[in-house]
Amino acid sequence: MGVEPDPVEERRGTRLDQWWARVLSTPRRRTLWYWGGPILVTLIAAVLRFWNLGHPQAIVFDETYYVKDAWTLLHNGYESTWPEGADADFAAGDTDVFNDAATYVVHPPLGKWMISLGMAAFGAGDAFWWRASTALAGTIAVFLITVIARRLFASTILAVIAGLLFAIDGNAIVMSRVALLDNWVMFFTLLGFWFVLLDRDRSARMLEERLDAARDWGLEPHYGPALWARPWVIAAGAAFGAATAVKWSGLWFLAAFGIYLVVVDAVARRRAGVPFWLTGSILKQGPVTFLLLVPVAAVVYLASWTGWLVTDGGYYRHWAEEAGNAATGAFSWVPLALQSLWHYHEAAYGYHVGVHSPHPWQSNPLTWLFMIRPTNMYFSSGDDGAAGCGADECWSSIIEIGNPLIWWAAAAACFYLVYRLVRYREWQVGLILVGLAAGYLPWLGYLNRTVFQFYSIAFEPYMLLALVFVIGLVLGGRDDPRWRRERGIAVVVVFLVFVLAVSAFFFPIWSGMPLPPTFRQLHFWLPSWG
Repeated sequence: MGVEPDPVEERRGTRLDQWWARVLSTPRRRTLWYWGGPILVTLIAAVLRFWNLGHPQAIVFDETYYVKDAWTLLHNGYESTWPEGADADFAAGDTDVFNDAATYVVHPPLGKWMISLGMAAFGAGDAFWWRASTALAGTIAVFLITVIARRLFASTILAVIAGLLFAIDGNAIVMSRVALLDNWVMFFTLLGFWFVLLDRDRSARMLEERLDAARDWGLEPHYGPALWARPWVIAAGAAFGAATAVKWSGLWFLAAFGIYLVVVDAVARRRAGVPFWLTGSILKQGPVTFLLLVPVAAVVYLASWTGWLVTDGGYYRHWAEEAGNAATGAFSWVPLALQSLWHYHEAAYGYHVGVHSPHPWQSNPLTWLFMIRPTNMYFSSGDDGAAGCGADECWSSIIEIGNPLIWWAAAAACFYLVYRLVRYREWQVGLILVGLAAGYLPWLGYLNRTVFQFYSIAFEPYMLLALVFVIGLVLGGRDDPRWRRERGIAVVVVFLVFVLAVSAFFFPIWSGMPLPPTFRQLHFWLPSWG
C-alpha cells in the first residue's frame, strides 16, 4: 500500500510557469526568446540613448576637453590648442579654429579616437555626431550584459532583467549621452570581463582533457599542463589594454583579472586532483597566462599612441632630443620617440596623483555606492515663456543621478554578495566581485583627489549583476513550493514596475528636457543632489 502524496509538496511552480512553458514549447519559440529578449532591451537602450541626442547643441561639462581633442586628433594626429571662447564657436559650427600647437593632456588617446568616429563620418557641426559613438557603445554594452548574465546565471529571464536595468538606469543613460571617456572604460572592461568568462569554461575543459590524456598513457602530471591555446585570454588582454588606453584606471582591471585567471586555474587543478596544483598554477601556468594577457594589452596600449608617434607636433614629442634629456647607460638603446613618450607618462602620472583643485560637483569615493553627490553636467534656464515646458520659467539639466531604486538596491546586493562569497564560495559571486573591486576599490586610495560620481559607470555593470543575482534568489525556481515562487515573482514584478516608473520620472533631468523649476526640484531626493 503506497504512501499518499502530500498535496502541498506537489504544488510546485505557478500557473505563470506553466503558461510560459507552453509559450516556449517549440525550438523556434525558444530561439526567438533567447535572442529576442536581449535584442528588445537593447532597442529600449538605443531609444533612451539616441533620442534627441543632439540636445543640447552645446559643449557639456568635460566635453570641452574630449570632443575638441577628438577633432584635433582627426586633423593633426595629436591633441591641439584652441583659442579663447572656442566652446561656443565649436557648438555654433565653427569647428576649424584650432591651432597646430600641441596641448598638454593627461589621458591616453583611444577614448578620444573613439569619440571622433561619428565626427569623422558626418562632421562636427551637429552635437549628435560628437556623441553618437559613445551612445552606441552604451547601447552595445546593454546587449553585452545580457549575454554575460545569461552565461553567469543560465537564465534568459535574468539576462533580460539585467539588460533592462542597465538600459533604463540614469547613470548609464547620461554617460552614454555625453561624449566623455568613462563610458568607453566601462565598455572595454565589460568586454574583457566577457572574454574572461568565456575562457573560464573552455580552459577547465582543456585541463581535464589534457589530464585524462596523460593518465591514459600511465602518466601522473604532478603540476598539470601549461595551456597555451587560450584565445579568450588574448582577447581579454586586448580589451583591458584598450580600456587602459582610454584611462589608466583600466590597468586595475588588467591586474585584477590577471590574478583571477591564476586563482581559477589553481582551483581547477586542485579539483582535478593535480598533486602540486598551487605550484603548477603559479609557476607553470601563471607565466603562460601572463604572456597571453599582458603583452597583448601593452601592444594595444602603445598602438593607441600611433598618431602621437608618427607626427612631429605632439606635446613632449621631441623631449628626448633636447640636450641632456636622452637616456644614457642601460636604456640608451631605446628609441628617442619612446623615451619622450615615457617622459610624457611620468608627467601625466604626477598630475593625476596631485589633482586637488576643488570642484563644486566633486564627490568622495566612499559615497559612490550610495550615490550621495551625482554630477550636474549641464544647466540652462529660460524665462521668456517659450522655453518649451509650458511655464513662464524653464530649467534644463543633465544630472547623472542613477535610478535610486536600482542604485540603492544594487549597493545592498553588493554587500550581500560579499557575505555570500564567504558563506558559499559560488564562482559567479566571486567573478562579479572581482569586476566590482577592480572598478571601485582603487579609488579608495585617492580620497583627497578631485574625483566625480560618474566614474562609477566603470563598475556599474557589476553592481547590476550583483542585483540580478539577488533577484534570481528572490524569484526562485519552478521546483520551489508554489507559495514561495508566487511571492518571489510578485516581489520582482512590483520592483520592476516601480523601477520603470522612477526612470520615466527622472528621464527629463537625464536628457536635458526643459522643466518648471518646482518640478525639477522634486527630483532631488537628497539635499546633496541639488
